[in-house]
Amino acid sequence: MHELRRFYIGGHWVSTQSAAEHVLVSPSTEETVGIVSLGNSDDVNAAVAAAKAAFPAWATAELQERVRLIERIHSIYSARIEEIAQAISTEMGAPIDFARTRQAPAAQRHMANFLEAVKRFRFIRPLGDHAPHDRILMEPVGVVGLITPWNWPMHQVALKVIPALLTGCTMVLKPSEFAPLSSSLLAEIIHDAGAPAGVFNLVHGDGEGAGSVLVSHPDIAMISFTGSTGAGRKVLKGAADTFKRVSLELGGKGANVVFADADGQAIERGVKQCFSNSGQSCNAPTRMLVERSIYEHAIETARQVAEATLVGASDMSGPHLGPVVSARQFERVQSLIETGIREGARLVTGGLGRPSEFNKGYFVRPTVFADVANSMTIAQEEIFGPVLSIIPFDSEDEAVEIANSTLYGLTNYVQSQDPEKRNRVARRLHSGMVEMNGQPRGAGAPFGGVRHSGGGREGGAWGLEEFMIVKSVSGWGDPTIS
Repeated sequence: MHELRRFYIGGHWVSTQSAAEHVLVSPSTEETVGIVSLGNSDDVNAAVAAAKAAFPAWATAELQERVRLIERIHSIYSARIEEIAQAISTEMGAPIDFARTRQAPAAQRHMANFLEAVKRFRFIRPLGDHAPHDRILMEPVGVVGLITPWNWPMHQVALKVIPALLTGCTMVLKPSEFAPLSSSLLAEIIHDAGAPAGVFNLVHGDGEGAGSVLVSHPDIAMISFTGSTGAGRKVLKGAADTFKRVSLELGGKGANVVFADADGQAIERGVKQCFSNSGQSCNAPTRMLVERSIYEHAIETARQVAEATLVGASDMSGPHLGPVVSARQFERVQSLIETGIREGARLVTGGLGRPSEFNKGYFVRPTVFADVANSMTIAQEEIFGPVLSIIPFDSEDEAVEIANSTLYGLTNYVQSQDPEKRNRVARRLHSGMVEMNGQPRGAGAPFGGVRHSGGGREGGAWGLEEFMIVKSVSGWGDPTIS
């Protein structure tokens, strides 16, 4: 059984004085697999103090020193990636093959992408030919608090820790109490890579305890938070009194607009994207908007794909879906499926309860609803489970109107063989990201949303800029020297 009783503060593993703890439960078996101590204000204060003390030296360190640290972290992480995959599978229930191929390698990719981005990043920039003695300086924002979720643990941690390190920030990381194992391993890796004491600090805890203290702490210059929209609202309010910068990446309710001229794999691809990671992705295409002429065909295809989708335990090899993360999440998904039925959506397949082969574990039946009105609860609330809502439309204008009729605005999707139509619709969709015809966004593309999906941007040059302040300077000495 895993016991995480110590935090990484000031370059050392230290014990907490807090008696609070969180029991780690296997989502597959509902058995206890570990215990993690939950930090309190004393732990957070100690971590912030360590980061504050380390900031002046790290902020002024040569860029190559910071780059070499990330290169060493990448190398050690790669050597220990099987441990990371096993930890993620244990803590949040990702099937082990999915953890090996998608979850754990995500951090590797982000490290490599940020190392490429920083090569082209200009920390000192001319204002323009009209002002040859002006410079724009990009400087680290200061001590940052990083609060990360459980659904893509290393993916989200790397999107914050790596750019913060590269830009000269020092930090306190508070991962989700539901996914502490992988972050503790990362702390070991960062220590072994030779990070100066206090540059990176790790405190485990929950949102009400350690998280709220971090958010309101006067010595924290910025909070970077990924999680639910409701929790993001609390972060904004908690940070207001200290006027710190807040970067939010929150929930989503992505629309997948499928036109009649979409390619033959579009429906199957959309269902699988919705169900990936057991539906526990903020950018999942959970609303499939289908042009009327292919609507019934789409429903039948979705039914077949859902019924062919296997569900299994996290330690079992194969391309199956695992459980959702917790009993609370299982009950939420069940409640929303029940609401969909009650509000009149047509249940095509799946539905309430576990798959028939399970009598324990937080397993959800892959579920497809049709004839969903966009005003229904299942079309408006983020479910965070393998549940797809199919909605018909008759015109391009109607499809765009439905897609934009949500409080969220993270990722939308477009399926059409007409390039002019795709581009036209992409411009009209109100979201931070649009993916078309199954083409993933390129390395270094910014990740983030609008409205209730938050306004932060992670990845590439945009991810570096999130952790920097802009200083405008006149009277720069020699205009030929930057």
